[in-house]
Amino acid sequence: MKNMEKELLCPVCQEMYKQPLVLPCTHNVCQACAREVLGQQGYVGHGGDPSSEPTSPASTPSTRSPRLSRRTLPKPERLDRLLKSGFGTYPGRKRGALHPQVIMFPCPACQGDVELGERGLAGLFRNLTLERVVERYRQSVSVGGSILCQLCKPPPLEATKGCTECRATFCNECFKLFHPWGTQKAQHEPTLPTLSFRPKGLMCPDHKEEVTHYCKTCQRLVCQLCRVRRTHSGHKITPVLSAYQALKDKLTKSLTYILGNQDTVQTQICELEETLRHTEKRASLLQAVEECQQERLARLGAQLQEHRSLLDGSGLVGYAQEVLKETDQPCFVQAAKQLHNRIARATEALQMSGPAATPPSALPADVGREIPRLTRLSLPTVPEAPVIDTQRTFAYDQIFLCWRLPPHSPPAWHYTIEFRRTDVPAQPGPTHWQRREEVRGTSALLENPDIGSVYVLRVRGCNKAGYGEYSEDVHLHTPPAPVLHFFLDGRWGASRERLAISKDQRAVRSVPGLPLLLAAERLLTGCHLSVDVVLGDVAVTQGRSYWACAVDPASYLVKVGVGLESKLQESFQGAADVISPRYDPDSGHDSGAEDATVEASPPFAFLTIGMGKILLGAGAGAGASAGLTGRDGPAAGCTVPLPPRLGICLDYEQGRVSFLDAVSFRGLLECPLDCSGPVCPAFCFIGGGAVQLQEPVGTKPERKVTIGGFAKLD
Repeated sequence: MKNMEKELLCPVCQEMYKQPLVLPCTHNVCQACAREVLGQQGYVGHGGDPSSEPTSPASTPSTRSPRLSRRTLPKPERLDRLLKSGFGTYPGRKRGALHPQVIMFPCPACQGDVELGERGLAGLFRNLTLERVVERYRQSVSVGGSILCQLCKPPPLEATKGCTECRATFCNECFKLFHPWGTQKAQHEPTLPTLSFRPKGLMCPDHKEEVTHYCKTCQRLVCQLCRVRRTHSGHKITPVLSAYQALKDKLTKSLTYILGNQDTVQTQICELEETLRHTEKRASLLQAVEECQQERLARLGAQLQEHRSLLDGSGLVGYAQEVLKETDQPCFVQAAKQLHNRIARATEALQMSGPAATPPSALPADVGREIPRLTRLSLPTVPEAPVIDTQRTFAYDQIFLCWRLPPHSPPAWHYTIEFRRTDVPAQPGPTHWQRREEVRGTSALLENPDIGSVYVLRVRGCNKAGYGEYSEDVHLHTPPAPVLHFFLDGRWGASRERLAISKDQRAVRSVPGLPLLLAAERLLTGCHLSVDVVLGDVAVTQGRSYWACAVDPASYLVKVGVGLESKLQESFQGAADVISPRYDPDSGHDSGAEDATVEASPPFAFLTIGMGKILLGAGAGAGASAGLTGRDGPAAGCTVPLPPRLGICLDYEQGRVSFLDAVSFRGLLECPLDCSGPVCPAFCFIGGGAVQLQEPVGTKPERKVTIGGFAKLD
């Protein structure tokens, strides 16, 4: 806590905050400093209403000593409340003015002008949480020494009590004199002596009522009167308890991540310090690039300070830990809203792999020989070879190519993409590439790729110095059939109690319920497990189709495949439960019809996934005959690891279904399928699980590059 003083300094006076106000840009400033800034800007009468604060006995000369007569000043609280609620006039607004004056405040933290509205500082909330943190910090470092009584004759005694209502500190004798028995002041509750008195709760600056709700649209705390006003009509308003709990959970989660990665923070600090030292040494040698070096130093210094604030008990982390101690819900919501944005940015920076700049190689002993080499660095150079991001580059309905320049590489004005097929017979002579010039940005879409092909791609950058080197080649397999675009249809077989389909209808999650728990108890005597089925909203009636999806490795039991639409609908319109292996309605073992249908293709073809594994049967069609029942072939089946994405290829005319690894396009299983009617994708869940459909590449807002029609260049 002793290292977070920087977080508690006002950006105007550079001293500890005193009665800080929260600006609309979420930065804080002392109330007195804010009034002074507005005065310098030419705004008079907009510094807030001084009568809104209770009058302290110590602020009146006639009550400096207990021996002097005590006079009470009139408090027109009723009149003030009416004026601040919009009735009549108040400073800065003329009666009957058609265009009220809008006050702009120059924020010293973000260097921007923020709008305070026509009421000025009177419409801002006071940051009571920040005041409490400042007070605890002062007590921990013993800033200012002991607190003296404000009512004693000189020399004053040390204060032993404080009074929030009187806004003053007292010794024992003065407290008794100013709070005599039988008077209203005798009801005042004494507190510990303090230099900063705050109201008991956060009050609405417009209506002087306690805030009870939080407006998500305006991102502002509101009271009951604000809630019914037209200003917040149609806004998303939630109770302050919900906002308190949501913000506290987010802040706690981010802070826990930072505290759990202190070794990473310390390592990055050491690397940044090393980079900073080398940069300073180079800056002393490189006069020609002085301006560029200064910019880099400032950036590294800012990163260093930001990372230092992430250490346990220091800076931002220490301040966040103190804010989490706040129990007043409205005050916490007000303080945590502005703090969470900074914590989120710090968490994002920590999740990046390493610092923004890597330490350069050590300088030679003879510094004089380094100067000519550094001087040549200031001359224009071509970009370095780009690095293709293999985690984000993939082929689906289109090819999405993503790349980046290495650190310290000269910038590129534009890029050239070259690609060709490798699965075609080689022609005599040099290799022919298709090329696309002047591609802006660091990603592109390659449209209309050939089906079932292998493409090799590479990228190079260009600037005023010329073209740089090519990146390493990357090979991509295109799907074996045209991509089928569809959404999940929740109207058939989807139990709303156990299945949740996302808003974009591309993801579904199953939550295990009571039937699964009862099944575990009756496992030895036969059990009934609920099967939830979700279908695609598109049925296939001809040709070949391909689609891909990702299955959560933590899923208990998920089946991915296809089936006749009519048979699928009959399955989950009938019995809702699946019976244990003692009885399998889809296998035909108990129906006596096995001999009649032994050569017929099954109406379903599913691949079974559970606990990060894929269950494969001994035969080619072992995974298809089970249907919806949970029987995937003989007991002699084997398992393989679950790939990141699964691909399903349907050949309607041939009546075959192939299951593939959608990353390497390695075959996993091939099954026969009855294609006598419309066939649609299907997903089955037993217990908890989740499936995410592969999003078409064409929906990404990236630059499009058409493959067809390019000139072949050497």
